Amino acid sequence: MSADHSGGGRPLAWLPIPPEEIPGLPAELEYAHWDGGPDYPTDPARCVFYAVPYMQPVAVTTRPLPEMRRLRVMQALMAGVDDLLPSVPLLPPGARLCNARGLHDASTAELALTLVLASLRGVPGFVRAQGAGEWRPEFRPALADKEVLILGYGSIGAAVEDRLAAFECARVVRVARSRRTAARGPVHAVTDLPELLPGADVVIVVTPLTEETRGLVDAGFLARMKDGALLVNVARGPVVDTEALLAELTAGRLLAALDVTDPEPLPAGHPLWAAPGVLITPHVGGPSSAFRPRAEALLRDQLTRFVREEPLRNVVVTAR
Repeated sequence: MSADHSGGGRPLAWLPIPPEEIPGLPAELEYAHWDGGPDYPTDPARCVFYAVPYMQPVAVTTRPLPEMRRLRVMQALMAGVDDLLPSVPLLPPGARLCNARGLHDASTAELALTLVLASLRGVPGFVRAQGAGEWRPEFRPALADKEVLILGYGSIGAAVEDRLAAFECARVVRVARSRRTAARGPVHAVTDLPELLPGADVVIVVTPLTEETRGLVDAGFLARMKDGALLVNVARGPVVDTEALLAELTAGRLLAALDVTDPEPLPAGHPLWAAPGVLITPHVGGPSSAFRPRAEALLRDQLTRFVREEPLRNVVVTAR
């Protein structure tokens, strides 16, 4: 392996999981554990492979970058790396930023289905009734026989559809940036949304945050959704125009289930907290028991590829 390093030993990798707890790591590397604490485990200048601490503020995760002058790989443990992209100029030329596509598919898809079912079946209201000690039965819509539109049909979108298969949906509509054919059927282009939205009972947003998707779910998008439809966002908050969504919720025309918001964290007193017909979870699509084994497998695979000088997975950008 030709990775440059100093200190006379093996090339160094920083991992957010204790390396001794990850079986099968390649022996060609030296490892250090750093989870974002105030003290560095070793000299950052020696690090050639940096796996970013999970669920830490970007100010923390990017702090060692100016000192990582020999860095060759910055490996995120999130599928979306929009918060890390501004730090790419801090990387040495040729260093690659990789995302964790596939790592959160199972966990995020599970939460998406949880939000859909909880919203349709009125679980938040039942929980409030339980807290008040009141028995309040009511008739609620089922997911069965509904048309579900998945916006952002990548690996997470496909995982969502895998889980929808058991719920007897009338139709699943797949939408991505461009048209293609997936294993389960045709994928429509985003430009087809004006014709597709009026037929959807549930719209699940799993698209990455890019300049093209920022504000994609705007007033016009929401106006095309049918009365009583449910919007589920497990992507990024800024994909949805919060003010436009608030207007629809306040009018009682749409329902929403949001794992992400804009702003985020949602501050106390924000009108979205009290809007009718909304269920909010605090960006918990990824953190679950499904994370650790999949994170270990991703790190083991990428590190093996790195030492063998094989193509890395999920390279987002290479620093210039």
